[in-house]
Amino acid sequence: MITGGITKSMLVKDLRRLGVEKGMTIIVHSSYKAVGRVVGGPVSVILALEEAIGPNGNLVMPTQTEHLCEPSEHEGNLSPEEIEFIKDNMPIYYPDLTPTSYMGIIPELFRKQDGVFRSSHPHMSFAAWGKESKRITKDHGLHYALNEKSPLGKIYDVYGRILLLGAPADSNTSLHLAEYRQQNSFVKPKVWAVKMLMDGHEQWTTYDDINNESDDFELIFNEFKMNTSAVSEGRVGEAMSYLIPQREMVDYALGWMNRNRREYRDIENT
Repeated sequence: MITGGITKSMLVKDLRRLGVEKGMTIIVHSSYKAVGRVVGGPVSVILALEEAIGPNGNLVMPTQTEHLCEPSEHEGNLSPEEIEFIKDNMPIYYPDLTPTSYMGIIPELFRKQDGVFRSSHPHMSFAAWGKESKRITKDHGLHYALNEKSPLGKIYDVYGRILLLGAPADSNTSLHLAEYRQQNSFVKPKVWAVKMLMDGHEQWTTYDDINNESDDFELIFNEFKMNTSAVSEGRVGEAMSYLIPQREMVDYALGWMNRNRREYRDIENT
């Protein structure tokens, strides 16, 4: 047994065994802690992912910035005066500077890497490296931030994969793509406030979206995994990991949501 830690080359071999191949487009959700003691830390994890897919592949990670939302969305017990003070002094989103919120150390380092492009959405950005990274992150519209025109939709179009690298199933951002296609009324409209540069001035405005929900993502994943052979399962380092065809899972999730979500919400509210 090797006691010095997990190396980059070991991670590449684990990714290969999981099914990662050169030229793949992969969106990664990660827990560095779950991977274990890595020689070189999270940098080695990023380099292993890039080596596994090669320069003709595309590595994508969510780099969302919840801390830039209106303070009332994520901070409780604030007076109206405190909310206005925070809003007045909050910076706008800078793709090259603004840190991620609750994404973990791997995407936070990844977004800073030379050759990585980051999309322009002030709350729901993605970063990408690889052959099509500029196209994947380009023209990320403000409204309906995770729809088919977002980076998620572009991954869907090229039959990309989802890699849960020690991350929980409810972190699977791709399943939000299915929500915009739902044929029931489970998901409600949502208006988000955002501070942006407009006409040369920083000011607050709003954009339209839906009230995304992830509480049932683990249920969807478990049923998908049970009913298909498409999910590859194995350890990368010490992290239990899953390689999933994004299009197949999103399509499955859409059917699941149409069948179950109204009933699921009724159960949750009883």
